[in-house]
Amino acid sequence: MKRTVLIVDDVEFVRKTLTEILSQAHYEVVGEAKDGREAVELFQKLSPDVVTMDIVMPEMSGIDATRRIIKMNKDAKIVMISAMGQENLVMEAINVGARDYLLKPFTADDVVKTVERVLTGQDRGTGRLRESRA
Repeated sequence: MKRTVLIVDDVEFVRKTLTEILSQAHYEVVGEAKDGREAVELFQKLSPDVVTMDIVMPEMSGIDATRRIIKMNKDAKIVMISAMGQENLVMEAINVGARDYLLKPFTADDVVKTVERVLTGQDRGTGRLRESRA
């Protein structure tokens, strides 16, 4: 059974690129959202295995959407996607529950490896949480 993905980005080209990359890697893209509000609604409706989430979007940011999704499902697996220079936002996203991140511009290999890391529990967010609890 294919793992399912929800792709969230306000730029259609990025959504299409991620859909193509993940489909070729045998993931099933079950939905696309263009802002955080849509992401929260689709997450609740579709229950994907993993979400790729842009940080800066209109209507509702990726951080706020991540916060709401984690409230719905503390085990949600979210990969943040950020432009260079947004390290503080990435750290904030990890702190609210995102599991890992990708920096734009990304390669197909970066996307697949990061999604696989999150799905197998080897993500950056989980590691930080384990270290802080030790």
